[in-house]
Amino acid sequence: MVLNKFSLKNKNILITGAAGSLGLEHSIALLNVGAKVIMTDIDLLKLNKNKVELLKKNKKFQLLCFKMDVSSESSVKKVLKNLKKKKFKIDVLINNACLNPKFDNKFKNNNTALEKFSLKNWEREIKVGLTGAFICSKIFGNYMKKNKTGGVIINIASEYSVVTPDHRIYSKNNFKPITYPVIKTGLIGLTKYLATYWIDKGIRCNAFSPGGVKENQNREFLTKVKKLIPMKRMANKNEYHSVIQFLCSDASSYLNGQNILMDGGRSIW
Repeated sequence: MVLNKFSLKNKNILITGAAGSLGLEHSIALLNVGAKVIMTDIDLLKLNKNKVELLKKNKKFQLLCFKMDVSSESSVKKVLKNLKKKKFKIDVLINNACLNPKFDNKFKNNNTALEKFSLKNWEREIKVGLTGAFICSKIFGNYMKKNKTGGVIINIASEYSVVTPDHRIYSKNNFKPITYPVIKTGLIGLTKYLATYWIDKGIRCNAFSPGGVKENQNREFLTKVKKLIPMKRMANKNEYHSVIQFLCSDASSYLNGQNILMDGGRSIW
């Protein structure tokens, strides 16, 4: 049956930045279709909290948690060593980790304006969001190429890999940092490179570019951003589940080197 192609039973999927809200949603999506999920993040406390919440939903979910700093090769290699000890292969790598300020009612930071954006912040955010994806792809991809059935790498980009942030929707001095669209655009280049590098080993690579998710943004921000989206709303947090399931599964077996954009139509205006 065609539906069987969406099954991820017996597939081991490693997610970086799994302590974050989007990483948690990716985990839910994959666990729901039978995957074994390896959740990694530098914030082990929050990661374990997410694990508890997931097991409350379904005690049969199969998941592991590891503290991992994507910007450190030694940290990534340590996780790989642990997985090898457990004789865990990796079928899918999802590069999701990124530093991303949330524009909710608590957000106040005048250091995101370009003129005041420090080199320290630039290097720190690039190191996590872009260099981290490179390190994980290099280390886990090299391990994945030993699989007889190949594998999949998915880079989580953003609508800002295609369009630039509209500075008008942000309040005074609270801009989307320049690093964010630079990182997400860079991930598309990484995706195209990886899509051909290990293709002889059966490893495909694609990017997923989601639009903004409605969380706790203030009313002024929501009013502005809705005007930019033909569907007149931001995404609900669970609306990206099916895309992640598709990209990880055999249902996307002929998809390679592409950037799947899901933004409610924002980029067409």
